[in-house]
Amino acid sequence: MNLPNKLTILRIFLALLIIAILIIPFESAGIQMTKLFVNEAIVVDTKYIIAGILFIIASITDFLDGYIARKHNLITNFGKMIDSIADKILVNSVLIILASTGFIHPIIPVIIVIRDIVVNSIKMVAGSHGSVVAAIWMGKVKAACLMIGISLTLFYNLPFELWNLRISDFLLSIATVLSIISAVQYYNLNKQYIFSEVK
Repeated sequence: MNLPNKLTILRIFLALLIIAILIIPFESAGIQMTKLFVNEAIVVDTKYIIAGILFIIASITDFLDGYIARKHNLITNFGKMIDSIADKILVNSVLIILASTGFIHPIIPVIIVIRDIVVNSIKMVAGSHGSVVAAIWMGKVKAACLMIGISLTLFYNLPFELWNLRISDFLLSIATVLSIISAVQYYNLNKQYIFSEVK
């Protein structure tokens, strides 16, 4: 259990904590979460701010664990597996919750989740042929747009909301489009394995 893997495990715990904060009905349990009024028009529920701060911290660990693993040659099969799991728990769960509460359109998590299923299946088939499917640059841009877009959404798109600039929605829309394009790219790069006969 090296440092990168510990950071990844920390990201999973942070993701579960974020999920709990977002779905627990605090008011039904008699716990009043503070509401903030911004510009006398935007009502901010502080539980989303707390979740947003934790999400940013979790996103930073996503960058750090990969950077440290590559720099110090600490890449392991367990690390690659658990890193992918941690990313999906963090991002996909929060997207689903945001869609269920009306913050974002439901089509965003639907496309993102389907894309992840397709790409992971392609990686599994390629791996069975001894090929390692490396991350493509478009997938990395997609991930960055998702992380920033989700963070802004949890912060009520502030400060951009004050100028009626829907930056959070724009970034999530870009990420959704890039998800589809990157899935097609993964397919094109690995279709020889998908349609090859099993020996």
